[in-house]
Amino acid sequence: MPASSLNVLAVHAAYQQRGGEDAVAESEIALLRAHGHRVDTYQRDNAEADSLSAVDLAMSTVWSRRTEREVSALIEARRPDVIHAHNTFPLISPSLYWVAARHGIPVVQTLHNFRLGCLNAFLLREGRNCEDCVGRLPWRGVVHGCYRGSRPVSAVLAGSLAVHRGLGTFNRKVARYIALNDFTRQKFIEMGLPAGRVVVKPNFIDFPEPTPQRRDNFLFVGRLSLEKGITTLAAAHALTPDVHLRVAGDGPERATLNDLERVERLGLLSPDLVREEMNRAAAVVIPSIWYENFPRTLVEAFACATPVIASRIGALATLVEDGRTGLLFEPGNAQDLSAKLAWAHAHPQRMAAMGQAARQRYLADYSPEVNYRRLIEIYREAIDEKDLPQAAGARRSLEPEAR
Repeated sequence: MPASSLNVLAVHAAYQQRGGEDAVAESEIALLRAHGHRVDTYQRDNAEADSLSAVDLAMSTVWSRRTEREVSALIEARRPDVIHAHNTFPLISPSLYWVAARHGIPVVQTLHNFRLGCLNAFLLREGRNCEDCVGRLPWRGVVHGCYRGSRPVSAVLAGSLAVHRGLGTFNRKVARYIALNDFTRQKFIEMGLPAGRVVVKPNFIDFPEPTPQRRDNFLFVGRLSLEKGITTLAAAHALTPDVHLRVAGDGPERATLNDLERVERLGLLSPDLVREEMNRAAAVVIPSIWYENFPRTLVEAFACATPVIASRIGALATLVEDGRTGLLFEPGNAQDLSAKLAWAHAHPQRMAAMGQAARQRYLADYSPEVNYRRLIEIYREAIDEKDLPQAAGARRSLEPEAR
């Protein structure tokens, strides 16, 4: 079968506040269509959750009958070769995997966050990295109310994970999981996913060749929230008054940047305006204190020939080559970040050379064509795997007798 004849059903529940996962899902759908694939979509908007009762939302998190009914109809009408799922929480639910197995359609699931092993999906609690629930049922997350600060809601999510782990849903019903880098792949294996089914494919960006511009400021792009390291960034900037910082984004920690000199608050920007900002930045700063899966901002910066100054934590410690494609600093250490900002400000030619190395890294690893070839390889692996257990008895124990 020619690659372009593969038909895909893309599944995604959009977040109430648009983020990187939504953009990645849209980009991969567009990439496949550009290569001649028929891509059907099953999409939900998590804003729908606000209209559901607590009981209905809890039941949907464990097993969505609507997903079961609507996806089954889509499969019968369109007969996809593979289902590619992005976010299924909470409205789509793991019922997607069972419906696909019933119809003999392999599922590829991109792991954008740590939700399968951490209730808040960040492996972060009270401003510190937390792996208390890795490799075990996440009841500690219930005790701490890790999902939205609520023990009852955390218990619903933990119950859903417990049910589907017991049924073997995650180990048997998904043909391939896509981790975004080697670091997160290892974390997912520690959470209990089968190593043979967790493969690596990073995100990609389709950006044109950047135009030479004067680069005399530093840029942060993202949500202004605790896990993104905004407090560290603010403290570091206060120690580095000569540095001009531009901030694109919004979020609950926006007030942290108040009263700082030489900080321009740009608010939420369109993708085109973000690219313009990156094209004239000396560096993009990623001060995260959590294990970033694969920040889209990093790939965007590399595509714009812009080096990255990032926390030496998780995947960021390997995605950024210290002294080659950017600079690394100790996570949460404002003095270390300040020192890196000051050095970068004083060595614009060295930073420009790092930017060119970053652009070459983008072309080698994160371009659309490289990503497309890897994605098709993964689809082929999933389709060619013939021995996915169906666990029909387990399915009957979960599904109601009458429809």
